Amino acid sequence: MCGIVGYTGNRPAAPILLDGLSKLEYRGYDSAGLAVRDGTELAKVVKATGKLRNLAEKTDNGKTLPGSCGIGHTRWATHGEPNQINAHPHVSGNARVSASGPVESEVVGVHNGIIENYEELKQKLINNGYHFYSDTDTEVVIKLVDYYYKKYKIGPVDAINRMMVRVRGSYALALMFRDYPGEIYAARKDSPMIIGITEKESFLASDVPAILKYTRKVYYIGNLECARITPGNVVFYDLNGDEIHKDTAEITWDTEAAEKGGFEHFMIKEIHEQPKAVRDTLGSLIKDNKINLTNSGISDEMLRSVSSIYIVACGSAWHVGMVSQYVIEDMAEIPVRVELASEFRYRKILPGKNTLVAVISQSGETADSLAALRKAKELGIKTLAIVNVVGSTIAREADMVLYTLAGPEIAVATTKAYSAQLAAMYCFALQLALVQGKVKNENYARMIDELSMLPSKMERVLEDKERIQWFSAKYANAHDIFFIGRGLDYAISLEGSLKMKEISYIHSEAYAAGELKHGTISLVEENTLVIGVLTQKELMEKTISNMAECKARGAYLMGVTCYGNNNVEDAVNFTIYVPKTDPHFAGSLAVIPLQLLGYYTSVARGLDVDKPRNLAKSVTVE
Repeated sequence: MCGIVGYTGNRPAAPILLDGLSKLEYRGYDSAGLAVRDGTELAKVVKATGKLRNLAEKTDNGKTLPGSCGIGHTRWATHGEPNQINAHPHVSGNARVSASGPVESEVVGVHNGIIENYEELKQKLINNGYHFYSDTDTEVVIKLVDYYYKKYKIGPVDAINRMMVRVRGSYALALMFRDYPGEIYAARKDSPMIIGITEKESFLASDVPAILKYTRKVYYIGNLECARITPGNVVFYDLNGDEIHKDTAEITWDTEAAEKGGFEHFMIKEIHEQPKAVRDTLGSLIKDNKINLTNSGISDEMLRSVSSIYIVACGSAWHVGMVSQYVIEDMAEIPVRVELASEFRYRKILPGKNTLVAVISQSGETADSLAALRKAKELGIKTLAIVNVVGSTIAREADMVLYTLAGPEIAVATTKAYSAQLAAMYCFALQLALVQGKVKNENYARMIDELSMLPSKMERVLEDKERIQWFSAKYANAHDIFFIGRGLDYAISLEGSLKMKEISYIHSEAYAAGELKHGTISLVEENTLVIGVLTQKELMEKTISNMAECKARGAYLMGVTCYGNNNVEDAVNFTIYVPKTDPHFAGSLAVIPLQLLGYYTSVARGLDVDKPRNLAKSVTVE
């Protein structure tokens, strides 16, 4: 959600902080702010509502904030309106920070997450003489640290640790103390944070793109850990205040991967990067024409023991789970249940003896998915993570990790991460089926060949994007769009509908085609766009029949199908063809036209494709 950056070193901090925040704009925000210190001077704080450029203009791109140590933040409003007073950074003093004047305050800080018991803590602080200027839970945390710091006359680490014991909720915190110039203190529970270092500089951020320009050498701060950050050095502490040794990790992808590279938007760039993301992911899992999952900690013995599977995820990752359910049940003949993480974590789970819980998350930090993973572990269930970010919380806490190799995904609407997750789940499903004795060796080899050809077939689909662009312009002013399909095609329809609604703001829904007559068809009227996904040959005629019923009520029909299915063109108004592949894998090809349709519709409507309103890339709060 919100974005945090921090810097301490030998260069002006404010321009680096603004640059880092610009790399985190994809996370979604409604205000931004900086706090910068110049030696022993008090911190200067500047905030602005709206886009980051407003903050840049207010500070003359950071030039009016001298100093080599500072923190910055882009806020997504949770507690309190999205205004300048509620914007971060917050201070432990009682002044409303609105200009770039010095802050008479012991502690200045920024925060991602949600503090669940903030009202109780706020009342405690009021009883101890504190006054509050904002409506945020963040101000409560900053003042609580200040309270412990002054009451017990202890150092920053001990004060932060006392706060962590007292607070309930999730947080990533970056703090500066008046008595400790040139130092930043960080703390974390369930919200992502990384720390990068060079020989003479240190960086803090919510995500890698913010600091990749400056360093590839990073630390991952663990849950309920604290860090003292000085130029070129970081010391980590546990809740007892004891030092923790950590090794650095190396970021392997380059800065170009986080730039647009000549494309108009990140989303269209990432759509075009899908063949590479799938090729790289498959390449990491297929060796000598055999699937090898041992690097993920997945043994054949474990696969042989699996008797049922829960797939737990949110958003598009949940749609990957829906596709995977059809594929696994058909290939391996093992029952699969797909659960929204936000529901799984709160309902009674009745696992069998050899149940596996697979958690899918691009970031590896999704709050509900992480909570679901922890619930599964509490129940003693084996857990598998399918994530894109090495060292993420879900990756660290799961029993086994299947990494996707999509690289950085900047656009809020996922495309290449979704496709990489599908590729990883295909490999998991196929190996599971082989070990369970449900797929013969010759069929296994054929499917491996089909998987290896997916990236080149995806490239062929992308060559036909001009037709989709033309069609999108034609229907850019639609009020309602319905995506329908049966079986695996229904699962793909779910993702197509989500892509359309989240970036074009057109009301869009996906339905199992057979359900249309149970109420939904009453919404179909003249020129309503109905899009049928038609890749599963044995179900195609039934879906076409459902589409014909919509056409009889004035709907305009679009079909997405495989080459050779010429009967589709006779039944619909506009047809998009994708190459033939094994029916289990057809979703990887059929989803691309639907992604392009959503993208070009958003462009035609003049919207901000990469940063749709009210959405964030990683949902790290409940």
